Amino acid sequence: MLELHDAPLAPLTTFRLGGPATRLVTATTDAEVVAAVREADADGTPLLVIGGGSNLVIGDKGFAGTALRIATSGFDLVGTTLELAAGEVWTDAVARTVEAGLAGVECLAGIPGSAGATPIQNVGAYGQEVSATITEVIAYDRRAGQTVTLSNEDCAFSYRHSRFKADPERYVVLRVRFALEDADGLSAPVKYAETARALGVEPGDRVPLTRARETVLELRAGKGMVLDAEDHDTWSAGSFFTNPILTDADFAVFHARVKERLGEDAVPPAYPAGEGRTKTSAAWLIDKAGFTKGYGSGPARISTKHTLALTNRGAATTEDLLALAREVVAGVREAFGVTLVNEPVMVGVGL
Repeated sequence: MLELHDAPLAPLTTFRLGGPATRLVTATTDAEVVAAVREADADGTPLLVIGGGSNLVIGDKGFAGTALRIATSGFDLVGTTLELAAGEVWTDAVARTVEAGLAGVECLAGIPGSAGATPIQNVGAYGQEVSATITEVIAYDRRAGQTVTLSNEDCAFSYRHSRFKADPERYVVLRVRFALEDADGLSAPVKYAETARALGVEPGDRVPLTRARETVLELRAGKGMVLDAEDHDTWSAGSFFTNPILTDADFAVFHARVKERLGEDAVPPAYPAGEGRTKTSAAWLIDKAGFTKGYGSGPARISTKHTLALTNRGAATTEDLLALAREVVAGVREAFGVTLVNEPVMVGVGL
């Protein structure tokens, strides 16, 4: 294992923000990952697990403990069954499944980060979520002190949530297994309306896998959601806030606030989210509350391409970012009575 002390963490995150870790360990095998975790737990040392760094907001003071960077590799495809090591680059893995002619994750192309992070967040975009294809997650259970295999049901997946996210100190993901589909080179049925429009098809239709992936990449790039070191709109964590899910009663109150603020003809986005619950759009809320694309005058601003992404324009600190996030949260709450919740994991800081 590679070990560094007083090691900068900002370069390991897509925000390029955050102070140093007391100690940074890079593990390239599952055994090294487990050994590093066991060592930290035995010593009572705080542990921060880092994959692709695409979902982290690290405080300017850094992390007083051991940061464990998972850099394991492994892409094992047998028939339609795929096993990925936690350290595999997710977007590269998606590209390889498309090349193999297998459907199920093609609309998750371009999402930065590592494969091991996907079950934690139940990563999803453009009508697909990894929970639809994950069959098992192999993880080190810090409480039990052993490696365990969790079924899809054990993972307790929900919208941008899982058992791993609910209990972040317990599990360290080592490998993820997926069941993909051989649809003769075609995608899974297209579910997302925006994707269907871009493809020129109806929801439920299938298209060639490569066309689906390329279209999603184009859509993401247009929103600054494909990493590009030269484009500060991509110096972000993607969507900074989750889409609010409201009870029927709360949605009725929200709807009334929308009409009061925007006029009787205003209709907020609304999507079924289970019995008695409706999901609305965080991006819509942010925009209608007055935080438009490019909002801000400091080193942290809203993306010029998408209101849901908060960005580092190159010289921001984490506190600059958090000040902007708090302003947005307060503004949306004042305008519509809805409290936005951050999607990235906060380390040493909070809203």
